[in-house]
Amino acid sequence: MASNSIVNMFKVKELRDRILFTFIVLAVFRLGSVLTIPGIDASVLLGYFDNLAKQNKNAFASYMDFFVGGAFSNFSIFMLGVMPYISMQIIMQLALIIFPSLKRVVQEDGGQQKISSWTRMGTVVVCLIQSLAVTVYAESIPGCIVLDNNLMFKLLAMLTVTTGSMVTIWLGDQITGHGIGNGISMLLFAGIVARLPHAVIELFDKVQNEGLNIVFVIVVFVMFLGIIGFVVFEERGERKIPVHYAKRVVGRKMYGGQPTYLPFKINPSNVIPVIFASSFLTFPLQIISSFGNNQNSARWVGKLSAILTPTGFWYNFLMVILIIFFAYFYTQVTLNPTEIAKTIRENGGSIPGIRTNNTEEHLQWVLNRLVLPGSLFLAAIAVLPTIIQNLFKFPQSISMLMGGTSLIIMVGVDLDTMSQVEALLRMHHQDGLVKKGKIRSRNL
Repeated sequence: MASNSIVNMFKVKELRDRILFTFIVLAVFRLGSVLTIPGIDASVLLGYFDNLAKQNKNAFASYMDFFVGGAFSNFSIFMLGVMPYISMQIIMQLALIIFPSLKRVVQEDGGQQKISSWTRMGTVVVCLIQSLAVTVYAESIPGCIVLDNNLMFKLLAMLTVTTGSMVTIWLGDQITGHGIGNGISMLLFAGIVARLPHAVIELFDKVQNEGLNIVFVIVVFVMFLGIIGFVVFEERGERKIPVHYAKRVVGRKMYGGQPTYLPFKINPSNVIPVIFASSFLTFPLQIISSFGNNQNSARWVGKLSAILTPTGFWYNFLMVILIIFFAYFYTQVTLNPTEIAKTIRENGGSIPGIRTNNTEEHLQWVLNRLVLPGSLFLAAIAVLPTIIQNLFKFPQSISMLMGGTSLIIMVGVDLDTMSQVEALLRMHHQDGLVKKGKIRSRNL
């Protein structure tokens, strides 16, 4: 029974401690999401964003809020969340490909720690740039800033927001080390789930007061359930490449001789391209939108801000292009056909029907045929909120939950967390979460 699995989760001391620790850290993260940065009048801020919501002009703020659980519109100390860290990770991954010297650093002893340290130092720089854009955005809100000294407010806000983002990253590391799931992904998951009640209330309000057709609501929710099932079904799909290893006698033991296979997922890079693409667009979008709202900004900045609205055509077009790019890029980084072919040859293996010298070309051919449909699938899910919002006139808050980055992150993090719980239960000789089949991690 399902209840037995839940009881078993709290019978195992290690698992119970990890779950409770994760909940405590997430509670601290949610608490920081409502603490407004110094120098901001929270009541003026609340009225300003409520007015934007009534006029349907808060597309950017709603988009940002979904990754930080409403912290952006609160101008809280955690308003940037982990997005600066993800942006810096993208930059560092690209740098490893472009500059061979950095790749040699990674291969040295302690190289991963050096890259991690440089990534965190770069995150501070990204936070400072984005926090400066936040101060410009605050200046465009009449009566929002209560400090008379503008320079003092900017310095205080930049220091507070940057420190809050680094604390958020530290909280994510604590979840990874002592809790359940990947910490950074869990914080993104918590931010998205925290917006669920607000989105549902907004949907009911639109049905009652603005006459949103209840039939459309039912149809869209049925579509939502179908999309979730399709995402899970796609995640379980694999392309198995058979590999045969020659028999070897070492001492009195014989190794090899057993056929095995390489499991390549239909979508090898999982949810990473969507997260990377969203973060890659969020960084310039926040800066452009912040300066675009300033009355002293150039006219072209305001036009560019209007063009790159999250519900517009060009934003979604760039999102699709970036998802396809990062799908190919990340797959090449994590599943390098050259290294896989080298490992197979060194262990005396071969793919039936493929010459040993052509192993690399064959693996590359298979990956190319998997990455393209997988990336197009992710891109279709990513632009789904805009389609739902435009066709059914749904509020942005609920349409973003029914597709796009939020849906893929929720499903992916849920599968990853359940797989870790399943593994800990099995390790302590308890029944798993499911009696039939096996929960597979997305390895976020």
